[in-house]
This record gives sequence, C-alpha cells and structure tokens, in this order.
Amino acid sequence: MYQSSLPPPHPESLALSQSLSAQIIDNIHQAGGQIPFVDFMKQALYTPKLGYYSSGLRKFGKSGDFTTAPEISPFFAQCLANQCQQVLADFDDPVILEFGAGSGIMAADILTALENLHCLPTQYWILEVSAALRDRQQETLKKHVPHLLERVQWLDQLPQQAIQGVILANEVLDAMPIHRFCVEEQGISELYVGYQDSKFVWQQQVTEHQAFKEAVTQLQLPVGYISEMNLALSAWIQTISDILAKGLILLIDYGFPSHEYYHPERSQGTLMCHYRHHAHSDPLTLVGLQDITAHVDFTAVAHAAHAAGLHVSGYTRQAQFLLATGLPDLLSKLDFHDTQNYLQQTQHAKTLILPNEMGDLFKVIALTRDIDTPLSGFVRDDRCRL
Repeated sequence: MYQSSLPPPHPESLALSQSLSAQIIDNIHQAGGQIPFVDFMKQALYTPKLGYYSSGLRKFGKSGDFTTAPEISPFFAQCLANQCQQVLADFDDPVILEFGAGSGIMAADILTALENLHCLPTQYWILEVSAALRDRQQETLKKHVPHLLERVQWLDQLPQQAIQGVILANEVLDAMPIHRFCVEEQGISELYVGYQDSKFVWQQQVTEHQAFKEAVTQLQLPVGYISEMNLALSAWIQTISDILAKGLILLIDYGFPSHEYYHPERSQGTLMCHYRHHAHSDPLTLVGLQDITAHVDFTAVAHAAHAAGLHVSGYTRQAQFLLATGLPDLLSKLDFHDTQNYLQQTQHAKTLILPNEMGDLFKVIALTRDIDTPLSGFVRDDRCRL
C-alpha cells in the first residue's frame, strides 16, 4: 500500500516491500494480532536484505529519498575534520570510528581534510550493518581516497578493545527504533501495529512496561498527547562509552532538548518518513521502501552520557558548530571569479547553516572522556544546559 500523493514504487521495489510485509504480517499473527511499533520499525528498517537500510535500494542523494549534510557539501566533513584534528593531535595512534557511514562521502572528505592537516588517524573504522551500503562506501572511498584505503576497516560489531580517538555518528540516532505512546485517562498506552482489511493499522493498549510508563508519566503530558521515546538510547550510549578509553564522541542529528521535544504544540510526536524526497508521517505504508525517523531528545542523550561516565563538553546548533570550526575560512578560499561554482558552493553552505534549512534544527553534542581542552566547535555558542 502507498499513499496516492506519493510517487508510486518501481515494480522491483514493490516486490521487495511485499516480501517484507508478508514477513511482518506473519510476525503479527504469531504475536496474537499486534506487535509494538518499535518492533515494526525495527523490521521495516533492518530486516536482512529486505529492510530499508538492508536492501540495495539507493537512499542518499538526488536519486534517493533524502540528502544528508555530507552529500550537500564537503564543507560539512571538512569542519568535522577540524574538530577531530584538535583531539587526534593528542594521541600517538588515534582511531576514528564512524557509525553508519551512508554513502561513504563523509569518511572520504574527513580523511582528505585530515591528510591536508597532517593529522590522519592510524585507522578509520566504519561500523556498517548493511552489506549494500558497505559496498557503496567501499566504491566511494576507492574513488576519492584510494591511497588511504588501507587505513579504513569495516566492522560488523563494535571493537573489543577500547580506543583513543573520535567516534562519529551523523544522523544515526534518528533511525533507532522508538516506542510510541499515547496519554489516556486510564493510563499510558503504547502504540502497536496490527493488520486488518489488507493493510497495517494502528492499535494501542495500556502499557505494562513499568519503566516506560514511569518515564512518560514524569513528562506530565495532557490526555491525548502522542509522542515517542527511545528506550534503547541509554544502553547504546553506555556501549559506546565502554569502548572509548579517551577521546571525543560527536553526535549530529535533528532534535530538541526535552522541554521542546515534548512541547504542548508537538502533540502528535516527531515521527517522520522520507520517500523520494517527499516527507510525510505515515510509517505503515511503503514498508521497507521509506526511511522512518524520530527526532532526538538531546536531554535524554545528556542524561545517558552522564550515567555512562562521560562528560557533556558541548551542545549547539549545527550552524554555530560549523561557523566555529572553519566554515567562514573555507568560504573565503572560494574563487569568486568562477561565478557558477562560487554561487553553488555558497548556496550549499547556506543550506547547512540557515535557520530555515539545517542550521537550527540539527544539533551537535560532544561527549568526552579525559579531554580537558575546550572544544573549538562550541566556543561561539554552547547550550549545555539542556
């Protein structure tokens, strides 16, 4: 099933979606008629060979479903590299670990920039669960930095040994499966997915998940309020804390501090889907063919970091981070006599930093261990009081 307002899927894509839907329908029947939305989202995104992030369908760029900051302009990765350089310079054998490297262009651009800064990491690790994306990343790196490919290693799981260096996750947290809830007079209900009349449908029931219930109750939301919560976040932060002996974790994503996330006017939550550059709010259609995301609660990130023994060393808007890590200098080096390229590159920079584009909605949070030097990316505007 797909919404008539969206472009129809290609026949081969539709076949993948039908196969995945059949598996999810079977799981629903086996579960007694419904599954929690968090399970539906996990299967829709990550079922091997069929889920959105596990299939071979193109996801990034003009021919995909959405465009990320590294795809828009190399300025983004170059600014990240400047922040990485500040930390990597203090280590003898530093490592960069990137989660979910997308097309691989951010890794290629970071390595190029760090080479120019004479501060290459000893190793650049990419943790990628999608075989199709891993293949694309390898092609991208072979094309752009073939001489640095020996430094790059792909991982199936987190490394066993603790590392010193930088951990990067750009638009990773928003794709983590979330629990949806509705505040009702009789209590906190969790949203489920069932299958009726040949389509997936929303269902809900009062939750028996005590920790979930208590967390939502503490928000003191009005009856009828619908939103979501990432219950896996704390465990994920703890896991990456465990592998960081010393260094920096940079998380970049769209989201808000908790008081804005659960604002009275945001009473339907932040769940969004992206399909061929169309954004909509129905995750129960185009199963396996569209991205399903939720905004990030950065207050929850900060609390999880403190619990995991990390220090929150900075939190700011993407615009302020990029301006503090060298974007003005990069723009100043453009040849304004090359009018077409100059206009194109400055327009891309505007997309990264303007408030009505990515500049305000996207945030950058820095989590550190044993790093005392103030981080350059947060000198202009640090909003650590979440």
